[in-house]
Amino acid sequence: MKIAILDGYSVIQHDLNWQNLKTELSKSCPDVEVTAYDRTRPEETLDRCQDAEAVLTNKVVLTAELLTALPHLRYIGVLATGYNVVDCAAARQRGVVVTNIPAYSTDSVAQLVFAHLLNVTNSVAHYAENRQRWPSTPDFTWSDTPLTELTGKTLGIFGLGNIGSAVARIALAFGMKVLAVTSRPPEILPVGVEKAEWETVLQKADVLSLHCPLTPNTREMINATTLACMKPTAILINTGRGPLVNEEAVATALQQNRLAAYCADVLSTEPPATNNPLLSAPRCYMTPHIAWATREARQRLITIATQNLVAFMNGQPIHVVN
Repeated sequence: MKIAILDGYSVIQHDLNWQNLKTELSKSCPDVEVTAYDRTRPEETLDRCQDAEAVLTNKVVLTAELLTALPHLRYIGVLATGYNVVDCAAARQRGVVVTNIPAYSTDSVAQLVFAHLLNVTNSVAHYAENRQRWPSTPDFTWSDTPLTELTGKTLGIFGLGNIGSAVARIALAFGMKVLAVTSRPPEILPVGVEKAEWETVLQKADVLSLHCPLTPNTREMINATTLACMKPTAILINTGRGPLVNEEAVATALQQNRLAAYCADVLSTEPPATNNPLLSAPRCYMTPHIAWATREARQRLITIATQNLVAFMNGQPIHVVN
């Protein structure tokens, strides 16, 4: 059985490897052959998938047109939770099983949400980078930025799935009030979490964190209209999907002091174009899509990817999305 990993570097990086995957697969199929590529350009995809029965991809796109040219393909394993890089309908029509990796990075993403939030409220990076100023101050302390306590502040969450729920738990531990836009009925929400309408959350949130899938209804849910409903002192955090926000509108709100800060781990295009308005916007704190990428989360991803593929090879596929 031939298996191609199309873009494995983002998963293994400098500290992990595919050895355990190869070892586990060989138990089910002694003649398994795994070829791992760090990166695959669009023009290389067909050639690298040509003879493979199974393909693992993170961000390499597998279109309907490509799938028709791969008669040996029986399985696609997406090395992420989102699986929009695969034409799942076309795969289903051709009898190709598609799986994903659910909930592997929940705690890591929630952790980064608060890393961003605490950086804004306590200016941690600012003071650490300017530590040479401390010896020359006349007092035992110095500060040149506002410092904000989270206790008593209102956190709005859009989407109360695994990650949204983890963020809510941390917020409650900080003493924050949590309002959630969710389809779940109020009686089954975690203790301390209040269900609220979107308009209410926009108006009341001191911090708004986005944790919903990207759909036609949520695309650019943050725009000039919704930003106008928010407090000018509000902090907006997006670790979900870049296109949940209209980046031009957010940049304008920051420039006009109608938004206190924007914290983003995702952008509409990654890596961003050099003219992305957020790159030059004030009080915009961006990290390069790293929320999922702790060593622990990436190891968990490899483990689940291995389990998915072994289950498929044994005729009992799990985490199937098509």
